[in-house]
Amino acid sequence: MSDSTSEVIFHAYPQSPVSEKVRVVFGIKGLTWRNVDIPRLPPKPLLTALTGGYRRTPVMQIGADIFCDSQCIIRELERRFPSPTIMPTSEQGLMWCLSRWTDGALFDQTVRHILGSAGDQLDKDFAEDRGRLYLGEDWTVKLKQANATLPHLASQMRAPLSWLNAQLSDGRRFLLGSQPAAIDAQFYYVVWFLRGRWADGPSFLAEFKDLVRWEGNIQDIGHGTAIDMEPLDAISRARVHEPAAAAGVAAHDPQDLSVGQSITVQPDVNGGEQPVAGKLHYADAETVVIERFAEDVGTVCVHFPRFGYRIELM
Repeated sequence: MSDSTSEVIFHAYPQSPVSEKVRVVFGIKGLTWRNVDIPRLPPKPLLTALTGGYRRTPVMQIGADIFCDSQCIIRELERRFPSPTIMPTSEQGLMWCLSRWTDGALFDQTVRHILGSAGDQLDKDFAEDRGRLYLGEDWTVKLKQANATLPHLASQMRAPLSWLNAQLSDGRRFLLGSQPAAIDAQFYYVVWFLRGRWADGPSFLAEFKDLVRWEGNIQDIGHGTAIDMEPLDAISRARVHEPAAAAGVAAHDPQDLSVGQSITVQPDVNGGEQPVAGKLHYADAETVVIERFAEDVGTVCVHFPRFGYRIELM
């Protein structure tokens, strides 16, 4: 286990599909990491104490630096643990662009499919929370539409799965060749979600023989080595460390941000979520970092992606 200044602490729950994406990256890199179980539904007071209000899953912590959203988490893992790389080819930019589709339209499509297929069997509290989060204020209408149009939704999933199957049809082990990459994790978690949470998922996926073979190759990678940690211990780690994030704002910032400004950050969707407030610590094209202080956690830097998140001046 690495020293506590570089120890990876992962706040998630086992059923979270986006967390499965990150766990695959842990496996590719062969990391040992601390696992902190969090509730599936709010309130999540021990998590939001660290994030300042952000409640989505997963969150990664390294010392007093808190990384929200898998975009930030995966980039930071590659920066800190570059070998083995999850970017084995020169097309890093294209892989990140494609990941915005897998995490955006493709994941949203899968959520509608799975929530819609559950019908009356869906837990009411879970439906209300996730429906509002992913489908917006009119989530009940959209959920009924999804339930009524499942064959159409299945047809919409069949096309991208066919593309993946064709990519793998030459016998390659992973999407880019012999080495697993970030893009494998970014597609795998959607397939994992579909297989595990839709009753007809296994029979639906059986059509795609090379895709099923690839799933097995991803599963063989594993998740690295997880060691359980109590939530209060994670908070203690934050309190005894100082953030390591650099300070500054990159040139050509469209919002003319500057270090020390009071800002809020939140996902750029109408999901009914609490903005995170603090002082701007760092910003560039990919990342924004807020510095905040609370008595229970001390001073922390909370990292968010720039893409898909809204920054407002206070």
